[in-house]
Amino acid sequence: MNGIHDVGGMDGLGEIVRIENEPCFYEDWERVAFGLMAGTVGQGLMNLDEFRHGIELMNPVDYLTSGYYGHWIATIERNLVEKGVLDPAEIEKRTQTFLKEPETKIPNRDNPELVAHLQKVIDIGASTHRQLSTLAKFEVGAKVKTNNVHPSGHTRLPRYARGKYGVVHAVYGAHVFPDDHAHGKGENPEYLYSIRFEGQELWGVKQSNPVYLDLWESYLEPASSN
Repeated sequence: MNGIHDVGGMDGLGEIVRIENEPCFYEDWERVAFGLMAGTVGQGLMNLDEFRHGIELMNPVDYLTSGYYGHWIATIERNLVEKGVLDPAEIEKRTQTFLKEPETKIPNRDNPELVAHLQKVIDIGASTHRQLSTLAKFEVGAKVKTNNVHPSGHTRLPRYARGKYGVVHAVYGAHVFPDDHAHGKGENPEYLYSIRFEGQELWGVKQSNPVYLDLWESYLEPASSN
């Protein structure tokens, strides 16, 4: 979907600042946020595409002012409330408790089996690769054009790459289709490709290096059909 989160290729954001030896977490609550994501997704309380879409649905002001892990907290809360796992009234009650009494102890629950499972998820991830009986529509070297669409729901086709010409660099096999998976419509796997774009094609200026995007088959059409 189009929104404040889709800033790739947009003007006025300045240069990307790289910090040498940047820590994984600046504050302890960020570490907790990472654990919450691993715990909720790892237990199947929501999937990664729902997680991403929840960030896209944030209020633009909140998105711009909450920071990276603030986005994670927001989407976890939103998804778990929508699924009935969390109660908004209870969240507000606990929030007020910790604001007034920050030293309040957090309940602890020991579950070694769950810890081992989540550690495995963190270490190796959960594969989205699936098998299809049909063949991939495009081969390496094929010239393609991305769809110029503006969906209201989740998509992994960034705004700056819509209606653009590229070349298939690699075929990854079939993977869960995020546009459906984020909305409870099933996995509906499609072939996933690495598409090579020239910088001039994307932004109208020459770049020293090409840009590679991982895009699903339904985002693409043969360039020769236009």
